[in-house]
This record gives sequence, C-alpha cells and structure tokens, in this order.
Amino acid sequence: MSDYFVALVVGIVEGLTEFLPVSSTAHIILAQKLLGLELDNPFWKMFAVVIQLGAILSVVFYFWPRLVEFIGSFTSALRGAKDGEAAWWRHPLTLVLCSFVVTAIPCFLMDKFIGENLESPLMIGLAMVIGGIAMVWIDRTYGSQSTTSSMEQMTMKQAIVIGAAQILAAAFPGTSRSMATIAGGQVMGLSRPAALEFSFFLSIPVMFAASGFKLLQYIMKTEESISGTQWMTLAIGFITSFFVALAVIAWFMQWVKARGFTPFAVYRIIVGLLVILLFGR
Repeated sequence: MSDYFVALVVGIVEGLTEFLPVSSTAHIILAQKLLGLELDNPFWKMFAVVIQLGAILSVVFYFWPRLVEFIGSFTSALRGAKDGEAAWWRHPLTLVLCSFVVTAIPCFLMDKFIGENLESPLMIGLAMVIGGIAMVWIDRTYGSQSTTSSMEQMTMKQAIVIGAAQILAAAFPGTSRSMATIAGGQVMGLSRPAALEFSFFLSIPVMFAASGFKLLQYIMKTEESISGTQWMTLAIGFITSFFVALAVIAWFMQWVKARGFTPFAVYRIIVGLLVILLFGR
C-alpha cells in the first residue's frame, strides 16, 4: 500500500478527531493497525504526532481574530501593570500558558510511560470506555451549572485544574486531550462553549510542544536522515489534517452551542469496547 495513500487516510482521521472528545490518538492507532502498519515503527510513530501540527494550525487560522484581540488586550494589561494594576495575571493568555506549564512538565517526565501506553490497545480501549462514562456523568451533572461563560471570566484556579486534567489524557492515550480539557472545565464551572474554546486555545502550545519534541527525538535517535519520500508523506498528512480539522472546528463550535457532549460519549464507549474486543489481546 502506498505511503502517500496511508498519509492521506491518517491525515483525514487526525483532522476529524483531534478536537472532538473522542481521542485522535486512539483513532490514528486503529487506522494504522487496519492499514497494516507496524505501530512500533519509529517513522510512523513520529508521523502520528507531527501531523497534529496541521490540525493545530487550523486553530490558529480559525481563531486568528480572537488571538489578535487577546494579544492586544494582554499588551495593554502589561502596560497597566507598570501603573500598579495586576490584571495581566488574570488574562486568558496568561491562564492558557499557566495551564500549559502544569501539563507540560509532568508529561515530559512521563514520556517513556506514555510511549508504553501508546502501544497498548487494551489500555486505549479502557480509557475510551471509562472516559465516555465520565463524560456522560459530567455533562449531565455540570452542564447546566456553569458560572463562567467566557475565557475572560476564568480564574487561575480553573486554569490549573484543567492543566492537571490534561496530564491524565497524556498518560493514558484514549482519554482524549480535548475531553479532559472540556470535562475539567465543566467541573470547574465553565460553560460548554467556554470550556471548548479554552480547549482549542490550550491545544496550540501543548501540541506544538509535543510535535516538536517528538520530531526532535526522531531526528536525534535515528541514524538515517528523513528521506524525500518521508518528507512528502509528512506533508500530505499535515496538509490533509489542516483542512479537515478546519471544517470540524467550525462545525463543532456550532454544535456545542445547541447540544451537549453525550453523543460523543456514547460513541467513545462503543468504539472503546470494539478496540478491546478486536485488539485487546
């Protein structure tokens, strides 16, 4: 089977699932297994992480006006700090970076443990099922009890808890980074749209750091340089994930405003059970 075709298929899967609370990692691994790829192949392991950059760039593209607005207000807040005001530490960009640091340091220290779980379909299936059950309970319990309707109203405590929730998602592939962020946000009083938006913004530094780290690891540990064919394979997966993810973001933002996350939780449980039955051994 052509590597280019595999890159196209996996890129579509990545774009479809990166921001939905269904675990893109689990779906990519399943796609790779169904396509007959060796999951312990260094290049394909690196490929699965690096193409996430395409999806993350779609977030930057989609939220560009909001990012520009945040950067402008953050600069103003810093200028205000010189005059004795301390509003900058409550700014959404500060909260995103704080949440990122809470996530990044433990995940860096647990990199080997995370890598072992990535190779365990049983662990992925269990994480999907347990996460789906947790999503149903959290959405029904906290979905109508929100006290924070936008990122501008968030507190440092909320950002720290959401960052801690993401550690669980990183340690147990199949949990879903998006699900952990949204669920953690709902538990801490964020509305569904606010939790989703924070999840999108937090994905930018988290996934840029993870993808860059994995690419650097691959280059340093592999004696052979990346071939032209491999670069083209990466490019196809990267571009495909960008455009598919861009469409998913636009759709998902509208969906969440009118509906909850329960359908995704049910889907997680069904797919998780299938993973356990088919690949659990």
